[in-house]
Amino acid sequence: MSASSGDAYLLYHSIGHYPEKDADLARELTAFSKNWSAFDDGQWGDVLPKRQRFIDLWAELIRAPKGTLTTAENVTAAMMSLIGSLPDNRLRGKKVLVAEDGFPSIHFLLSGLADRYGFALQTVPLRQGAHWVEEDDLIAEWDENVALALLTWISSTTSHKNDLPRLVAHGRAMGSLIGVDITQGAGLLPYDVSAPQVDFVISTSLKWLCGVPGAGILYVDEKLIPICEPDLRGWFSQDNPFSWALDKFAFAPDARRFDNGTPSTLSAIASLPALEWRMRQNDATFVAHNRRLCGQLCEGLDAMGLALATPRDADRRGGSLMVSLPDATPAADVVAKLRAQNIFMDCRSQTLRMSPGPITTEAGVARTLQALSELIA
Repeated sequence: MSASSGDAYLLYHSIGHYPEKDADLARELTAFSKNWSAFDDGQWGDVLPKRQRFIDLWAELIRAPKGTLTTAENVTAAMMSLIGSLPDNRLRGKKVLVAEDGFPSIHFLLSGLADRYGFALQTVPLRQGAHWVEEDDLIAEWDENVALALLTWISSTTSHKNDLPRLVAHGRAMGSLIGVDITQGAGLLPYDVSAPQVDFVISTSLKWLCGVPGAGILYVDEKLIPICEPDLRGWFSQDNPFSWALDKFAFAPDARRFDNGTPSTLSAIASLPALEWRMRQNDATFVAHNRRLCGQLCEGLDAMGLALATPRDADRRGGSLMVSLPDATPAADVVAKLRAQNIFMDCRSQTLRMSPGPITTEAGVARTLQALSELIA
């Protein structure tokens, strides 16, 4: 494999790739272009079933029952749709719990909604010098006044994987609604919405699923759906979108009630080839490849004396490794110099983020470690 073919591509925490992705994506978009530009009436008959195929594949991936999952532009939009659908008294006067190491975009959203919906946003902080929020600290601040908790399955900054069964069991005892952001693990590690049973799940089709921007999802438990009446609603929120009676609007009985106006379909269609490719892969083989390369990376980083900002135990992390660089070695400069050698990773402040995936090879990881060792020597 040549140095330009992705052998040292370590950005699966951002954008994922798989063999022949460019050809698959071009073929799907070309088909869309021809269909949408045709002088006939077949556009929606082609587009809407493909959007449904996207929904069905996602439901299969996370074992969601039929009618409990729909599309969203991204995790922030999915979270807004859920928050804006709850009965007024569900959050008012209570707390919404998140961890400091969750996705910042969700925190931005919730902090802006707190006054409007009458809840207090409780952000569980990192311990001094810690890289991730400990489950003990989440539980310590999770009392019966927490109406809703959003858990991050796997952190984007440390790859720390939360113990969801333990946290969800505690949340159930507190009577809270529980949601999970599975973005950094979806498509790599197996996930089941019923093990443990949660109230909603948000994610995107980027990262390990190798999809395109705008192809997010919202899953809502079938017991929660009937009490949800989204503020953002439209003709596709109905059981029959073509019902035009202005005085007879009624929400669809399933997750379609979280749809609104004419649905965005192109991002879902463009992500279909990647989803279909992923569903054809053997799960154990897919994970084993990542684990093997992460082990190779970890061994090399240890040899350089670099400090992991990621759990060392593979069972307590996702598919990424993060490492802290000394202040005297600017991480952004390291990333730029590696990029010049067709080695791709990124950084958050002084933390390098590395995520090997299907196109990454052992030779590429060895090349990465050699180059990194020379840069920090």
